[in-house]
Amino acid sequence: MKLKLRHVLLLLPVLSLQLNGQEIKAELNKEIKRTEKVSYILDYPQKVKGNVPLIVFLHGSGERGTDLEMVKVHSPFTYKNLIKEPVAILAPQCPADSWWDTVTIYNLIKEIQKKYKIDASRIYLTGLSLGGWGTLKLAMEHPEIFAAVVPVCAPTDQIMTANINRYKDLNMKIFHGGMDDIVLPENAFKFYQKLHPVNPTAELIIFPNDNHNSWDSAYSDPKLYEWMLSKKKGDK
Repeated sequence: MKLKLRHVLLLLPVLSLQLNGQEIKAELNKEIKRTEKVSYILDYPQKVKGNVPLIVFLHGSGERGTDLEMVKVHSPFTYKNLIKEPVAILAPQCPADSWWDTVTIYNLIKEIQKKYKIDASRIYLTGLSLGGWGTLKLAMEHPEIFAAVVPVCAPTDQIMTANINRYKDLNMKIFHGGMDDIVLPENAFKFYQKLHPVNPTAELIIFPNDNHNSWDSAYSDPKLYEWMLSKKKGDK
């Protein structure tokens, strides 16, 4: 018994050395390259002079994949006749089984600005469901480029609410269906509760009888486009 106890005592200094971790302070300095690839449709007005406003639309989960025509479903494309001035509409497509890569979408917007005559003070962002989440995420990451932001039936997350101050200078309308059983209205309520103190002009619009398809009520209202196009970056 004494022999066993002696062995245990001899092991204790070794164990204590292993438990005392070494603190290392260092820096990673490495160039990491990534490939940016995204399909999109750009509806650009013809025979216009000067720069035009740009509406960026992010679709929902049902339109992901490789059928590019799907990006126009349930979107401002359907209601172009309600828009009273020439605008460009940009609709990228999210790959199947993926969530929106907002880094790629941001770089796409910058590329479109380089290639076409876009009014940098009138870039608008909207999206529905999964695209509503992408809208809030991209607006959080780059609030400096958008004149107005319109998420529709959007899931929200804790990163957005933790960074709620990022939305404080944005013109915002948030739409949701009161009977939505896919993305519950509580997503909109909880987000708006955090948003209102820092951005009192932001609006939450609930369509009480709408389920998840509140995008129909939102995008079919000509007043939405009037409001959106009346905003310029920095005018809030």
